[in-house]
Amino acid sequence: MSANSSDPLLRRLRRLDVCAVSDALDRLKLGGQVTGLRQESGDRRIAGRAITVLLGTGSPPPGPPRHLCTAAIEQSDDETIIVVEQRSGVEAGCWGGLLTLGAMQRNVAGVVADGPVRDIDEARGYDFPIFTNRLTSLTARGRVVEKDTNVPVRIGDVTVNAGDYVIADRSAVIFIAVENIEAVLEAAEEIVAKEAAMSKAILAGGRLSEVLGGNYEHMLDEARK
Repeated sequence: MSANSSDPLLRRLRRLDVCAVSDALDRLKLGGQVTGLRQESGDRRIAGRAITVLLGTGSPPPGPPRHLCTAAIEQSDDETIIVVEQRSGVEAGCWGGLLTLGAMQRNVAGVVADGPVRDIDEARGYDFPIFTNRLTSLTARGRVVEKDTNVPVRIGDVTVNAGDYVIADRSAVIFIAVENIEAVLEAAEEIVAKEAAMSKAILAGGRLSEVLGGNYEHMLDEARK
Protein backbone atom coordinates (compact mmCIF):
# COMPACT_ATOMS: atom_id res chain seq x y z
CA MET A 1 0.00 0.00 0.00
CA SER A 2 1.48 3.30 -1.09
CA ALA A 3 1.78 6.02 1.54
CA ASN A 4 1.16 8.61 -1.18
CA SER A 5 -2.38 9.92 -1.47
CA SER A 6 -4.14 12.95 -2.87
CA ASP A 7 -6.19 12.99 0.36
CA PRO A 8 -4.13 14.38 3.28
CA LEU A 9 -6.52 12.85 5.81
CA LEU A 10 -6.02 9.41 4.27
CA ARG A 11 -2.25 9.88 4.41
CA ARG A 12 -2.55 10.50 8.15
CA LEU A 13 -4.84 7.51 8.63
CA ARG A 14 -2.37 5.23 6.85
CA ARG A 15 0.30 6.10 9.41
CA LEU A 16 -1.87 4.82 12.28
CA ASP A 17 -2.76 1.35 13.49
CA VAL A 18 -6.25 0.00 14.10
CA CYS A 19 -5.99 -0.17 17.89
CA ALA A 20 -4.95 3.49 18.16
CA VAL A 21 -7.91 4.48 15.99
CA SER A 22 -10.20 2.29 18.09
CA ASP A 23 -8.98 4.03 21.24
CA ALA A 24 -9.65 7.38 19.61
CA LEU A 25 -13.23 6.33 18.84
CA ASP A 26 -13.63 5.29 22.49
CA ARG A 27 -12.34 8.65 23.66
CA LEU A 28 -14.77 10.48 21.39
CA LYS A 29 -17.62 8.12 22.31
CA LEU A 30 -18.04 7.05 18.70
CA GLY A 31 -18.62 3.60 17.21
CA GLY A 32 -17.28 2.06 14.04
CA GLN A 33 -15.26 -0.96 15.19
CA VAL A 34 -16.17 -4.33 13.66
CA THR A 35 -14.48 -7.42 15.09
CA GLY A 36 -14.84 -10.92 13.71
CA LEU A 37 -13.86 -10.05 10.15
CA ARG A 38 -10.71 -12.10 9.68
CA GLN A 39 -7.91 -11.11 7.35
CA GLU A 40 -8.12 -14.14 5.10
CA SER A 41 -5.60 -12.93 2.54
CA GLY A 42 -2.93 -10.27 2.20
CA ASP A 43 -0.31 -9.56 4.81
CA ARG A 44 -0.64 -5.85 5.49
CA ARG A 45 -2.81 -3.22 7.06
CA ILE A 46 -5.05 -1.32 4.67
CA ALA A 47 -6.69 2.10 4.77
CA GLY A 48 -8.84 3.87 2.22
CA ARG A 49 -12.25 5.25 1.27
CA ALA A 50 -15.28 2.99 0.95
CA ILE A 51 -17.07 2.12 -2.23
CA THR A 52 -20.06 0.10 -1.05
CA VAL A 53 -21.90 -2.79 -2.69
CA LEU A 54 -25.25 -4.20 -1.54
CA LEU A 55 -26.12 -7.77 -2.53
CA GLY A 56 -29.36 -9.66 -1.97
CA THR A 57 -31.82 -12.15 -3.37
CA GLY A 58 -34.52 -11.65 -5.96
CA SER A 59 -34.36 -9.85 -9.27
CA PRO A 60 -31.54 -7.47 -10.15
CA PRO A 61 -32.31 -3.80 -10.82
CA PRO A 62 -33.54 -2.90 -14.32
CA GLY A 63 -30.95 -2.43 -17.05
CA PRO A 64 -28.28 -4.47 -18.80
CA PRO A 65 -27.01 -7.50 -16.85
CA ARG A 66 -23.94 -6.67 -14.76
CA HIS A 67 -21.80 -9.03 -12.71
CA LEU A 68 -21.78 -8.17 -9.03
CA CYS A 69 -19.08 -5.76 -7.82
CA THR A 70 -17.85 -4.84 -11.30
CA ALA A 71 -19.34 -1.34 -11.11
CA ALA A 72 -17.49 -0.78 -7.82
CA ILE A 73 -14.20 -1.95 -9.29
CA GLU A 74 -14.58 0.29 -12.32
CA GLN A 75 -15.04 3.31 -10.01
CA SER A 76 -12.05 2.38 -7.84
CA ASP A 77 -8.43 3.47 -7.54
CA ASP A 78 -5.57 3.00 -5.07
CA GLU A 79 -7.46 4.96 -2.38
CA THR A 80 -10.45 2.59 -2.52
CA ILE A 81 -11.57 -0.21 -0.24
CA ILE A 82 -14.56 -2.11 -1.62
CA VAL A 83 -17.08 -2.87 1.15
CA VAL A 84 -19.64 -5.59 0.39
CA GLU A 85 -22.80 -6.55 2.30
CA GLN A 86 -24.12 -10.05 1.57
CA ARG A 87 -26.39 -10.77 4.53
CA SER A 88 -29.14 -12.45 2.53
CA GLY A 89 -28.96 -15.69 4.50
CA VAL A 90 -28.10 -17.54 1.30
CA GLU A 91 -24.64 -19.09 1.16
CA ALA A 92 -23.16 -17.60 -1.99
CA GLY A 93 -19.90 -15.88 -2.76
CA CYS A 94 -19.96 -12.10 -2.75
CA TRP A 95 -16.39 -11.87 -4.06
CA GLY A 96 -14.19 -14.19 -6.11
CA GLY A 97 -11.01 -14.71 -8.04
CA LEU A 98 -11.73 -12.77 -11.22
CA LEU A 99 -12.98 -9.84 -9.15
CA THR A 100 -9.72 -9.94 -7.18
CA LEU A 101 -7.75 -9.82 -10.40
CA GLY A 102 -9.82 -6.91 -11.70
CA ALA A 103 -9.44 -5.03 -8.42
CA MET A 104 -5.69 -5.48 -8.55
CA GLN A 105 -5.64 -3.95 -12.03
CA ARG A 106 -7.24 -0.86 -10.49
CA ASN A 107 -4.79 -0.90 -7.53
CA VAL A 108 -7.66 -1.31 -5.06
CA ALA A 109 -6.35 -1.32 -1.47
CA GLY A 110 -8.51 -4.26 -0.39
CA VAL A 111 -11.98 -5.71 0.22
CA VAL A 112 -14.12 -5.92 3.35
CA ALA A 113 -17.07 -8.32 3.13
CA ASP A 114 -19.85 -9.17 5.54
CA GLY A 115 -20.70 -12.38 3.76
CA PRO A 116 -19.07 -15.38 2.10
CA VAL A 117 -15.97 -14.96 -0.09
CA ARG A 118 -14.77 -17.63 -2.51
CA ASP A 119 -11.52 -18.33 -4.39
CA ILE A 120 -9.60 -17.27 -1.30
CA ASP A 121 -6.51 -19.24 -2.34
CA GLU A 122 -6.26 -17.06 -5.45
CA ALA A 123 -6.40 -13.92 -3.33
CA ARG A 124 -3.69 -15.35 -1.07
CA GLY A 125 -1.56 -16.11 -4.09
CA TYR A 126 -1.89 -12.50 -5.20
CA ASP A 127 -1.30 -11.20 -1.63
CA PHE A 128 -4.50 -9.19 -2.03
CA PRO A 129 -6.08 -8.09 1.29
CA ILE A 130 -9.55 -9.48 1.98
CA PHE A 131 -11.35 -9.27 5.31
CA THR A 132 -14.44 -11.44 5.75
CA ASN A 133 -16.38 -13.50 8.25
CA ARG A 134 -17.03 -16.52 6.00
CA LEU A 135 -15.56 -18.54 3.14
CA THR A 136 -17.40 -20.64 0.58
CA SER A 137 -17.08 -22.43 -2.74
CA LEU A 138 -20.61 -21.55 -3.86
CA THR A 139 -21.09 -19.14 -6.75
CA ALA A 140 -23.40 -16.13 -6.66
CA ARG A 141 -24.95 -17.23 -9.97
CA GLY A 142 -28.61 -18.05 -9.45
CA ARG A 143 -28.35 -17.24 -5.75
CA VAL A 144 -27.71 -13.53 -5.11
CA VAL A 145 -27.61 -10.37 -7.21
CA GLU A 146 -26.22 -6.89 -6.86
CA LYS A 147 -28.91 -4.52 -5.63
CA ASP A 148 -26.92 -1.29 -5.82
CA THR A 149 -23.54 0.39 -5.53
CA ASN A 150 -22.59 3.32 -3.29
CA VAL A 151 -25.60 2.97 -1.02
CA PRO A 152 -25.55 2.45 2.77
CA VAL A 153 -24.56 -1.09 3.76
CA ARG A 154 -24.43 -2.91 7.06
CA ILE A 155 -21.14 -4.47 8.17
CA GLY A 156 -21.41 -6.10 11.56
CA ASP A 157 -23.32 -3.58 13.63
CA VAL A 158 -22.04 -0.57 11.68
CA THR A 159 -23.78 1.28 8.85
CA VAL A 160 -21.20 2.21 6.21
CA ASN A 161 -21.72 4.94 3.63
CA ALA A 162 -19.86 5.48 0.40
CA GLY A 163 -16.83 7.67 1.04
CA ASP A 164 -16.42 6.67 4.69
CA TYR A 165 -12.84 6.12 5.80
CA VAL A 166 -11.77 2.52 6.46
CA ILE A 167 -8.77 1.05 8.25
CA ALA A 168 -8.27 -2.67 8.82
CA ASP A 169 -5.71 -5.09 10.18
CA ARG A 170 -5.79 -8.39 12.04
CA SER A 171 -7.26 -6.72 15.14
CA ALA A 172 -10.43 -5.33 13.54
CA VAL A 173 -11.99 -3.33 10.75
CA ILE A 174 -12.91 0.27 11.54
CA PHE A 175 -15.22 2.63 9.67
CA ILE A 176 -15.09 6.39 10.24
CA ALA A 177 -17.71 8.80 8.92
CA VAL A 178 -16.37 11.70 6.90
CA GLU A 179 -17.67 14.24 9.42
CA ASN A 180 -15.68 12.57 12.23
CA ILE A 181 -12.37 11.83 10.52
CA GLU A 182 -10.43 14.93 11.58
CA ALA A 183 -11.38 14.58 15.25
CA VAL A 184 -10.56 10.86 15.18
CA LEU A 185 -7.18 11.46 13.57
CA GLU A 186 -6.24 14.14 16.10
CA ALA A 187 -7.20 11.90 19.02
CA ALA A 188 -5.43 8.85 17.57
CA GLU A 189 -2.25 10.79 16.85
CA GLU A 190 -2.18 12.07 20.42
CA ILE A 191 -2.69 8.54 21.76
CA VAL A 192 0.14 7.22 19.56
CA ALA A 193 2.45 9.97 20.84
CA LYS A 194 1.63 9.15 24.46
CA GLU A 195 2.15 5.43 23.92
CA ALA A 196 5.49 6.12 22.20
CA ALA A 197 6.60 8.07 25.27
CA MET A 198 5.54 5.19 27.53
CA SER A 199 7.42 2.69 25.34
CA LYS A 200 10.52 4.84 25.60
CA ALA A 201 10.18 4.93 29.39
CA ILE A 202 9.82 1.14 29.56
CA LEU A 203 12.89 0.61 27.37
CA ALA A 204 14.83 3.03 29.59
CA GLY A 205 14.15 0.79 32.57
CA GLY A 206 11.13 2.49 34.09
CA ARG A 207 8.95 0.43 36.41
CA LEU A 208 6.07 -0.97 34.38
CA SER A 209 3.49 -0.30 37.10
CA GLU A 210 4.52 3.34 37.25
CA VAL A 211 4.68 3.86 33.49
CA LEU A 212 1.31 2.24 32.85
CA GLY A 213 -0.42 3.34 36.03
CA GLY A 214 -2.12 6.69 35.75
CA ASN A 215 -0.82 7.45 32.27
CA TYR A 216 -2.39 4.44 30.58
CA GLU A 217 -5.53 3.98 32.63
CA HIS A 218 -6.69 7.57 32.18
CA MET A 219 -5.33 8.23 28.71
CA LEU A 220 -8.74 7.97 27.03
CA ASP A 221 -10.38 10.22 29.63
CA GLU A 222 -8.10 13.15 28.97
CA ALA A 223 -9.22 16.01 26.78
CA ARG A 224 -6.85 16.94 23.98
CA LYS A 225 -4.51 19.71 25.07
